[in-house]
Amino acid sequence: MRQDHNDYQHGIVRHSVKRTRIGDAHTNSIEGFWSLVKGGIKGVYRNVSSKYMQTYFWEYGFRYSHRHDVAPMFRSFLTQMKKASTEN
Repeated sequence: MRQDHNDYQHGIVRHSVKRTRIGDAHTNSIEGFWSLVKGGIKGVYRNVSSKYMQTYFWEYGFRYSHRHDVAPMFRSFLTQMKKASTEN
């Protein structure tokens, strides 16, 4: 794992040596995330503006990070909104 300038950890999976997973780093995570983003944009938004592309990624990043929550997604979203409003 290595740190980048935003303190995110990046793992590298070397397919050339027939490895698909090293610890928590594996290709399924990013492939699953992009599948969620592409399916959501095609099925929900159908057309997106490059001006708001980062906003779409934030939304689907939130959805992906909370995909195993037992609470409904809408309730998780409201909880995050409440936290954000009390921080300001």
